[in-house]
Amino acid sequence: MTDVAPDPAATPSSSAKLVNLPNALTMLRLAVVPVFAVLLMQDGTVDDADRYWAALVFGLAILTDRYDGMIARRTGQVTEFGKLADPIADKALTGTALVGLSVLQLLPWWVTVAILFREVAVTLLRFWVIRHGVIAASRGGKAKTVVQSLAVGLYILPLTGLVASARWWVMAAALLLTLVTGLDYVYRALTLRRTSVRAMRAAAARRADGPTGTSDARTDTAA
Repeated sequence: MTDVAPDPAATPSSSAKLVNLPNALTMLRLAVVPVFAVLLMQDGTVDDADRYWAALVFGLAILTDRYDGMIARRTGQVTEFGKLADPIADKALTGTALVGLSVLQLLPWWVTVAILFREVAVTLLRFWVIRHGVIAASRGGKAKTVVQSLAVGLYILPLTGLVASARWWVMAAALLLTLVTGLDYVYRALTLRRTSVRAMRAAAARRADGPTGTSDARTDTAA
């Protein structure tokens, strides 16, 4: 698990406005979560048409995830809010889908619990280190999102036969990526808390105070 070199285009801009198109797409993705939930759970999805509509709404919502980030980077509209809200919107959408699929007995509960535990843990990690900086999505995290979305979409669709059997392998790949990237985020969070500007300043202040609480300039100079 290695850190990905920061993308200059993904660095939050001090001139970027909070109200912009990328952030609007992120909020739209959050807004359609209840609509998707109703379509997925309506009448226990006994009607295949409902499943197709739910899959369509899910797919369109996932597309907003693709384009809000792309637009933000290309137009210099990356904001701290967007970097934090974007993964939360993703988790709300996929979490609703996973729980719904398990309620409908289309997906084992242990898969849903494992994935949601990782997603909640990563979200808490982001808030834990928010004073030190924002942990941007890694390449592994983005790959996880793509495979996870594909797997969920396949489970939402009323598939039968070989394709229905093959979707389990896609979900297994998504589960593996979910767990591996979760460990990577733990490593990155711990590294950020240790190496951020805030952490370095705090460490320098402790060294300056010394063991007796007074500055030891001669020791620092000699070192």
